[in-house]
Amino acid sequence: MRTLTGIQPSGTLHIGNYFGAMRPAIEAQTRGECFYFIADYHSMTTVTDPEERRRHTLGVALDWLACGLDPARSVFWRQSDVPEVTELAWILGTLTPMGLLERAHSYKDKTARGISPNFGLFAYPVLMAADILLYDTRRVPVGRDQKQHLEMTRDIAIKFNQTYGETLVVPEAEIREDLAVIPGVDGQKMSKSYGNTIDLFGDEKALRKRIMGIVMDSRPPAEPKPDADRNLALQLLRLFAPADVARDFEDRLRAGGLGYGDLKKALFEHYWNTFAAARARRAELAANRDHVEAVLREGAGRARKVAREVLGRVRRASGLE
Repeated sequence: MRTLTGIQPSGTLHIGNYFGAMRPAIEAQTRGECFYFIADYHSMTTVTDPEERRRHTLGVALDWLACGLDPARSVFWRQSDVPEVTELAWILGTLTPMGLLERAHSYKDKTARGISPNFGLFAYPVLMAADILLYDTRRVPVGRDQKQHLEMTRDIAIKFNQTYGETLVVPEAEIREDLAVIPGVDGQKMSKSYGNTIDLFGDEKALRKRIMGIVMDSRPPAEPKPDADRNLALQLLRLFAPADVARDFEDRLRAGGLGYGDLKKALFEHYWNTFAAARARRAELAANRDHVEAVLREGAGRARKVAREVLGRVRRASGLE
């Protein structure tokens, strides 16, 4: 069964992205056919600096390949390298009711946060529907925040099939209730908008400083801490350290005698070591940009083979051929 995941190149990836989306998506390679694309067209609704888009697009490619995306087992490409998606978006847009787009939570949320409204932002669900429907996608893993967009994709596909005959595969949502919500260094959900992230890859000195700067309460080391399981540094440590190591730190916090500085030092070391192999792999890839571009071009070729077949069906069904 084919699944599809889109990755928007909107900034530096952090450990919240990794545990919440990257790791589950990459693990899915062992369970079926996976299509992954870098959504650079989608980034145009909010990013207008071309160099920033190129930098983030390359960064996404490097990060995902370094973390285990295997282009020999999956299809990995840049959205803009498959122009069929924009033609399908136009065709679908001619059948998409305005009321459906006006109900989109994402558009309301983004404009409420001060993002300038534009057609691309408003029509985002139509391009997302084209992304999904162009590849006969059967299953789309999404968090609850993307559930509405997937339902809109289904509505658009059903409308097309009712109008022009059974042509498009109507995908099913795979709602990921198990997607991890990772706390940031301030205790809120880790997010670039909150400025509370720990980068997946970055400068060692800066990342050490960020982790050592996590604010703890004012209790001295000797004081027992019965609420140790709610300690922010310990919550993050559990992501990286073996379970027995994390339990030992929790027991020492409960008993008293463990300094917060020592806990944060352990957190940094386990975090840094967890991504050591991926960091080395990323450095190799960054030094071989031609290889990365070749991977994306080859992936686009494989994606276009499917896209042309589906778009051909759409064009014939709708009278364009």
